Amino acid sequence: MDSTGRGWNESRIHRWLLKTLRPRGLAAEYGHDAATLSRVLRRPVVCVDQCIEGVHYLQGTSARLVGAKAAARALSDLAASAAQPRALLLSASFPPTAREPWIRAAILAVARAAREVDAELVGGDLACSVGPAVLAVTALGELGPGARAPSRDQVRAGDILFSTGPLGGSFLGRHLKIEPRLGAGRWLWQQGARAMTDLSDGLARDVARLAARSGVGIDIEHVPIHRDSRRASRRSGQSALEHALYDGEDHELVVALEPTLARRLAARSKIHAPGLTRIGRAYAGRGVRAPRSEDSESLQALDPRRGWNHGQP
Repeated sequence: MDSTGRGWNESRIHRWLLKTLRPRGLAAEYGHDAATLSRVLRRPVVCVDQCIEGVHYLQGTSARLVGAKAAARALSDLAASAAQPRALLLSASFPPTAREPWIRAAILAVARAAREVDAELVGGDLACSVGPAVLAVTALGELGPGARAPSRDQVRAGDILFSTGPLGGSFLGRHLKIEPRLGAGRWLWQQGARAMTDLSDGLARDVARLAARSGVGIDIEHVPIHRDSRRASRRSGQSALEHALYDGEDHELVVALEPTLARRLAARSKIHAPGLTRIGRAYAGRGVRAPRSEDSESLQALDPRRGWNHGQP
């Protein structure tokens, strides 16, 4: 509802948007049916991600945090693609009882997140529907000239795997304050990383996807555990290691590097990827193994079905 007690109104929001947002880099006036970018992108990269009430955030969460998360989820996928962000689009649906100030604040948060990474919110779509609020952000990036784009199918036997930061316990609040690893992803690709993935569904599940797509086995020999994993462990009774392996929404990157490159980059990563930590290696085989416990050197096969999977009970 707006300040007068009425439900939100698409036309009012459109009028407000035309007065409020002034995105740069458009070849036609803002507010057209489609956004025409003024620059030519070299090797464009496109991705889309959703932020759904009741799935990715709880009812009552501030609009600023929801909008920022919606943008960051898409930007994190650009990070895993080594792309530089150029523009965002927001497609959103809200129930008729949604408050208009909340909707405006969420849109502004998406626009702010775009500008923080030198991009712009250039357009989108609004709809009213019965059901939870949904914010879907499409991110447009630019890879530019250089090596082959990173992908999930380029891990090779012998490669060393790294994580850009510690993992687990994100549901204690960190899942609403995502920091896309755009600089680290770009730098690692420029240094020779050929395979990368964003950790959104849990280390175990996302690494299993890397292994399956590349046709290799992966041993996770060390799991960097976030302090939130230990806090979560005290509440849940599960180990901190389990939280780090399966919780998801860490939005760190897992990167595969050829061994010679891995040794060379380890000493140079403090500036460009300060949280970079070796987590394991790939081998000729199948499956994913991880430590049985934090203090164990013995590895056990992981169940790739654990972690987040939409539609799975």
